Amino acid sequence: MGTMMTVAIVAAVMAGCSSDKNASTPAIEPNVMPTNYRKAMLEFLQGQLIDPVGVRDAYITEPKLQAIGTENRYIVCVRYNTKDSYGQYIGIRDNVAIYFNGRLNQYLPARGDICLNAAYQRFPELETLKRPSS
Repeated sequence: MGTMMTVAIVAAVMAGCSSDKNASTPAIEPNVMPTNYRKAMLEFLQGQLIDPVGVRDAYITEPKLQAIGTENRYIVCVRYNTKDSYGQYIGIRDNVAIYFNGRLNQYLPARGDICLNAAYQRFPELETLKRPSS
């Protein structure tokens, strides 16, 4: 009977420890404003673009808290003209970067009016990208 009591006490103590641990875990804040977003976007696009050299007409917006579906998220709109795999310019495209907890979470073609009234600023750094080192 003493052993059963010891097991019960140890189990209760361990349960208490685990609930304290969960209570002290801070909740993730989804809407942290992205910092260094221009530099991070350059690094991201250098790895994503078929040919990062010779990008034309590059523009970017500052982060803006905006409704995305049923949630608010920081977004950045990016506009540029880049080359396809044949080296031909494809025309100006608008894309949207969606952030979660201050970090790039999704990068998609801008659909609907998400970037329609965006306050674009020149993004000349994107126009001077080099090929990534191998």
